[in-house]
Amino acid sequence: MSNNEIASRRAVGTQLSFALYGAANRMARLHKPFLQPLGLTFPQYLVMLELYGGTPRAVGELGLKLDMDTGTITPLLKRLESAGMVTRTRDRTDERRVLIHLTEAGESLREALWAVTDKIKTACQLTDEGLADLRDTLHAFARPAGD
Repeated sequence: MSNNEIASRRAVGTQLSFALYGAANRMARLHKPFLQPLGLTFPQYLVMLELYGGTPRAVGELGLKLDMDTGTITPLLKRLESAGMVTRTRDRTDERRVLIHLTEAGESLREALWAVTDKIKTACQLTDEGLADLRDTLHAFARPAGD
């Protein structure tokens, strides 16, 4: 491989890193004005959306689904519990597991949070097909086959 080819590959790798960093920051910034009045951060919003798929959910299962380690998701869940959005209880059949349930207050945000999702979809200015393609590309990047 020539020096030019090596330099070109490095440039693309660097550009990819900057593009992903910028996109992640933009996504968090887009959500902030919609989530702040609801008292939620972007990571808390992601947890709530996942919980709307069904509860109870084990902390470990949520962490895997959201690609968050225990040290990240546990404090986040504690803050949601303090805010009255969720409860955390030990699994009666396996005390090592902590189960997360939505409270009435957490459930009452369901429609407002889905509305945020719709607003963000519009702000992205992509077609439905473009959004689906982007999602699939990012999923493949985040969780490559064989990992």
